[in-house]
Amino acid sequence: MIYLNVLLTAKDPADAGRVKELLAETARRSRTEPGCTRFEVYHSQVDRRTFLLVERWDSQAHVDAHRAGATFREFYTPNVLPLVERAPHPSDAVAVD
Repeated sequence: MIYLNVLLTAKDPADAGRVKELLAETARRSRTEPGCTRFEVYHSQVDRRTFLLVERWDSQAHVDAHRAGATFREFYTPNVLPLVERAPHPSDAVAVD
């Protein structure tokens, strides 16, 4: 199992609403991909520019396929990445459901 947590911060506070919409669509699309068992988006209540993606994939091959696929390359990369600073955190599971 591959656990990915990605911290995203909108570069411009005025873009936070747009980033929220784009990330919701990214999640919707990603959840349909093979090997995706969790793709959640959280919006900070403390800093409204900040978002957290919590992803769970069956294998690294599924993550690689996701990154090579249409959702990541044709939607997320051109629409979301220009608006945010991104800090990925591949993680080890300590306590999960």
